[in-house]
Amino acid sequence: MIEPEGAPDEARGEAARDEAAVSRFVERFAADLAEAGMQRMAARVFAALLVSDSGALTSAELAERLRISPAAVSGAIRYLSQVDMVVREREPGSRRDRYRLYNEVWYETLTRRDQVVARWESTMRDGAKVLGPGTPAGLRITETADFFEFVQRELPKMLQRWRDQQAERRAAEARAAEAG
Repeated sequence: MIEPEGAPDEARGEAARDEAAVSRFVERFAADLAEAGMQRMAARVFAALLVSDSGALTSAELAERLRISPAAVSGAIRYLSQVDMVVREREPGSRRDRYRLYNEVWYETLTRRDQVVARWESTMRDGAKVLGPGTPAGLRITETADFFEFVQRELPKMLQRWRDQQAERRAAEARAAEAG
């Protein structure tokens, strides 16, 4: 592909990319997500959205990029919507839907996971009572509940440190832009 001379990378965007390399990256990251427990097709759709400059694609665009059926896209989007990783939007003046990543998708995903961890802790505490706190199974379940409690206590602190780090980075970029 011929690239505009002197155009910065941001201006060239997706058009300047090696599509084969992008596709390999999408499949590699999707495989990592699937290995961690995400549905394979949902992982591929998520990765495709993540690498798009807009962070949003239509069903047809996803099907074309991933060489999958519209039904496969639909199933993947259903899963990603249920776990709050994408949102469906209507294209203005069109009947077509676009699927968009949430802003700060990882931050938001971890924030929502905190609610899940709280439920797991509660369930483990109930399970420890049922199993008996002095039994080997009861002790194991109690330790699991203690771990979930620890995660709930530490996760907000970690997420705040991330916010602070991002704010510092943006401030440094703004200072550099003003000076440059």
